[in-house]
Amino acid sequence: MNNFNDILPYSLGGLLYTPATNSAMADKIINKEYPCLTAVSFCLEDAILDTATEQAELTLCETLRKLSSSNADLPYLFVRVRSPEQLERMHSLLGGYEKILTGYIFPKFDIFNGSKYLKSISRFNENRKQTLYAMPILESRAISDKNVRTDNLSGIKSLLDSYKKYVLNIRVGGNDFSNIYGLRRTATQTIYDIGVIRDILIDVINVFAAEYVVSGPVWEYFGDNTADEWCKGLKHELELDKLNGFIGKTAIHPTQLPIIFDSLKVSRADYEDAVKILDWQPEVAAVEKSSGGNRMNEVKCHTRWAERIQILARVYGIKD
Repeated sequence: MNNFNDILPYSLGGLLYTPATNSAMADKIINKEYPCLTAVSFCLEDAILDTATEQAELTLCETLRKLSSSNADLPYLFVRVRSPEQLERMHSLLGGYEKILTGYIFPKFDIFNGSKYLKSISRFNENRKQTLYAMPILESRAISDKNVRTDNLSGIKSLLDSYKKYVLNIRVGGNDFSNIYGLRRTATQTIYDIGVIRDILIDVINVFAAEYVVSGPVWEYFGDNTADEWCKGLKHELELDKLNGFIGKTAIHPTQLPIIFDSLKVSRADYEDAVKILDWQPEVAAVEKSSGGNRMNEVKCHTRWAERIQILARVYGIKD
């Protein structure tokens, strides 16, 4: 991230995934059918059968043509490609339609394919007025394997640092990691209940979260009734995402979007403390009571937290 105070990396909220073959998506976006839709990813990877790749690419071109010709206020738009080779092909195929994209998403990003992806993104940006961003997804066996994880995460970090101005945020693939071990959480469990996956996610946070926004893994349960277990489970996992340093989440159904958006709002107490910390007067004391009088605020320890709270309040609002 170029600067800890940049707004855009915090603004994606729930990134809604949809197959690139979804020909109805353009109209749904234009007609604003989904509340709290802040960002969309058109998927050309796991959501598409190998035999349907060409169809998906052509449908995506038509979708972006419709969106380009509309006067609608569009969410942030991304394309999730399969490989560096497909990234190059889509760049040529989309042509002028690419101008409405915020960026591309790179699945199973690691030290073996990352350089190809990022060199392409750097080249695509040579003649653009607005930055075309990269969002790598960390989800491969090269990261899950404890024996090589530390070295590979460090290598990925060094690679991304070389292209930092193009990296919007880091994403993680909870389901892909779970699949490696043949595991799956229920609607009453969180990803953090799966010990081996929790350890991977925390290592990712450890390496990246001080300099990049890292987004939480997908929640695979959904429904129409927010009183059901799927919603309770999602809210619980969002609390743990926030506690551990993840911001935002991948969504696979529109009913998840308002819950994710609401989770990113900040409490009144947090906001008031953040304002107080960032407006600290140059006095002798560097610690004092919170606005509510029930916790300690220490300017040397809580400044970065306060900066993040102010950004989230600006983007998502304040809960009373």
